[in-house]
Amino acid sequence: MTLQMSRRGKEYMETAQSLLRVARSMTDDAVAARLKMLADDYQRRAEEASSVDAAKSVTRSAARAEYDWSQEPA
Repeated sequence: MTLQMSRRGKEYMETAQSLLRVARSMTDDAVAARLKMLADDYQRRAEEASSVDAAKSVTRSAARAEYDWSQEPA
């Protein structure tokens, strides 16, 4: 199953990609390694955020589907 990236997930992923670009241009290996670790963390956050956001969306959709529209005032 492919998960579509949420807006929040995309923002985390853009940050991760920026960190990786900077890490590649670093001459200090220690700093580059730290930036790569941080980028990995942001990629993980992107995946988590997208999963959480997708679950919330499904929950909202299910709640709307269960709503008793016959009780709506005319």
